[in-house]
Amino acid sequence: MAEGSGRPGPAAGQRGRDSRSPRLSTVAGGGLEFAVAILLGVFGGQWLDRRWGTSPWLVVIGAMLGAGAGFYKLYRDLTASQRRPPANGASDDTHG
Repeated sequence: MAEGSGRPGPAAGQRGRDSRSPRLSTVAGGGLEFAVAILLGVFGGQWLDRRWGTSPWLVVIGAMLGAGAGFYKLYRDLTASQRRPPANGASDDTHG
């Protein structure tokens, strides 16, 4: 119950959880995308190494490119989620 109102309200620990939910889902999805980008780079590098006989150089380059692309995507997702307004619909009008 909310203090002094007689009505149930969000508990103190639950208030902050709503505003962090989009960031948590962004990070979780971003982590998966990061891993997939690295794996695609490794598998692509392996395929090219077998085809051209350049082992292990293209695997290493593919892993680095995949990690760089995954990190860049994760960075863009996180910065975009910080710019979004809160999901709870509360306005930021505290002036009056």
